[in-house]
Amino acid sequence: MVVLNKIYTRTGDKGETALSNGERVAKHSARVDAYGTVDELNATLGLARLHAEGPIADRIAVIQNDLFDLGADLSRPRMEEDSEAPYPVLRIIDAQVERLESEIDQMNAALTPLRSFILPGGSVLSAHLHLCRTVARRAERAATALAATEGANPAAVKYLNRLSDWMFVAGRVANNQGKDDILWVPGASR
Repeated sequence: MVVLNKIYTRTGDKGETALSNGERVAKHSARVDAYGTVDELNATLGLARLHAEGPIADRIAVIQNDLFDLGADLSRPRMEEDSEAPYPVLRIIDAQVERLESEIDQMNAALTPLRSFILPGGSVLSAHLHLCRTVARRAERAATALAATEGANPAAVKYLNRLSDWMFVAGRVANNQGKDDILWVPGASR
């Protein structure tokens, strides 16, 4: 259980922070960049959620909780040491990735196949979801860079990859089931 009774600690005043295993690292490290970008993604998704209703709002709420799990996952190096932790270690699992895939398939089934790329926009919710999609892609790039240099949970990387796809499809759903998508017209302004 997390207890936050004091918000500032002054322990990061010299440019370092603590990972969830207690190890201190530079605030500009690849690991902090990865979970910090996930935090940014969660904040942008919170803005999108302000414009969502019904099932999509409920799904966003679940994803926001997943993103805190994902941040916890990325903030703990060395998966091989999980069994030695004095508390249960949060890791993204394949079932969370599979849930996203199922939701993508469900939402996509009602959409007309695309014949062009689409431009971000349309409804307010769709525009916000496209912004979230781009932040999710940045978080994925940070997580893959982390995985290549220091290691990261492969399911966490997969989750971010599926999440950007989820946001793309949800953005189409938010555009009147894709009917109000704004299609890219190559070279239209030449």
